[in-house]
Amino acid sequence: MEDEKKATKEEKKTEEKKSFLNESTLEIITVILLGITALLTAWASYVGSIHGGNQATNYATSNNLSSDGNSMYNSAVQTMTQDMDSWNTIMNYEIEILYADETNDSKALEASVWKLQWFCQDNLTEDMAAIIGYDQEAFNDGVNDTEDILNWLCDESGKALTSPFTDEAFVDSYFADAYAKLDEAEQVIEQGRQDNANGDKFSLVTVIYSVALFLLGIVGVFKSQTNKKIVLAISLVCLIFAVIFMVTIPLPASGGIFG
Repeated sequence: MEDEKKATKEEKKTEEKKSFLNESTLEIITVILLGITALLTAWASYVGSIHGGNQATNYATSNNLSSDGNSMYNSAVQTMTQDMDSWNTIMNYEIEILYADETNDSKALEASVWKLQWFCQDNLTEDMAAIIGYDQEAFNDGVNDTEDILNWLCDESGKALTSPFTDEAFVDSYFADAYAKLDEAEQVIEQGRQDNANGDKFSLVTVIYSVALFLLGIVGVFKSQTNKKIVLAISLVCLIFAVIFMVTIPLPASGGIFG
């Protein structure tokens, strides 16, 4: 009987030596995989936290940019309203000039031209002057100013008598800076949404790594080598899947070791 037991033990030892995945090899592989998985779990958690920090920063930055953009928009509305009032006043002076010229009232003509000159000098912006064709220097140089203004009013282009606010591009120019700031805010918040999504993905990767860690931790519980190999194989599949999934997720644009 003792000889049979010894023979059986020797056979088992021989089989274990012949088998690549013997018990000692399984333990070494399990320990190595535990270490690798722990490191990868920490890395995924670290990168996910950076994405979370970037998300919060981008959301705050976007709110500030949106606030600035809205302020610039409201300021543009006020500026446009003031310019519209200026245009209405200029139109009134233009009508007075044309009427005085039509009735040959030289005094009224000179008075209306003088009013127009001084009003435009103080209130007419360069952009509006350009679109209506008003030449500040030529019309205020003291040389044939009345004739110059009459020629401007009677020009075939009709610029002098056409409201600049009928030009869509001119109206949009008031809000160009505000729109640019709001677009910038939208781009930043979109980056924040992307950071949020990437952070969630890294959280999922961490969960998968945790499953692999759990499986690797219970490998030693099983007495049967077959069961150990099955659990080890499942944990390895989880680990490989998590690694493949992780490398497809973009790294943070900034923060931590990423600058």
